[in-house]
Amino acid sequence: MGNFKELLPKINSFVFDIDGVLSDGSILVTEDGDQLRTMSTKDGIAIVMALKKGYNIAIISGGKSKSVIHRFNYLGIKDVFLGVEDKIIVLRNYFKYKGITSENVLYMGDDIPDYYPMKECGVATCPNDAAIEIKEMVDYISDKDGGKGCVRDIIEQVMRCNGDWFTPSV
Repeated sequence: MGNFKELLPKINSFVFDIDGVLSDGSILVTEDGDQLRTMSTKDGIAIVMALKKGYNIAIISGGKSKSVIHRFNYLGIKDVFLGVEDKIIVLRNYFKYKGITSENVLYMGDDIPDYYPMKECGVATCPNDAAIEIKEMVDYISDKDGGKGCVRDIIEQVMRCNGDWFTPSV
């Protein structure tokens, strides 16, 4: 890993996995078969701030649980792709749909299904508790675990680098 902060000024888009990134990867299954996850409110605040500043945010997940849609709608994320078997195809279509280039995209993933899509993006990042195969290939490893602020960590770093992070008025 070189100095990944040099890569951040060109980032205008984020792609996140759900399980192991936005959540800690634990799933509580109810008697009705619903799958419940917990997500960090700090990650949510950073997502809302990024969207308000015009950053693109997409969620690409192999998971199929529709319950997460409510959370993402609440945050204002419009580009949510669930039940994805081939993340690269969805990622490339997303680039075309949004008119963005891969070098302007930061991807945060945590496990094997994220490996090749992460290689398609300008900056690859992961939570502290990601799989070793992912940790070995990324530009940056957050000091935060999945579902515990890793998304906030990377969004805040990009936005600070671009002068877009919150500045309190006196």
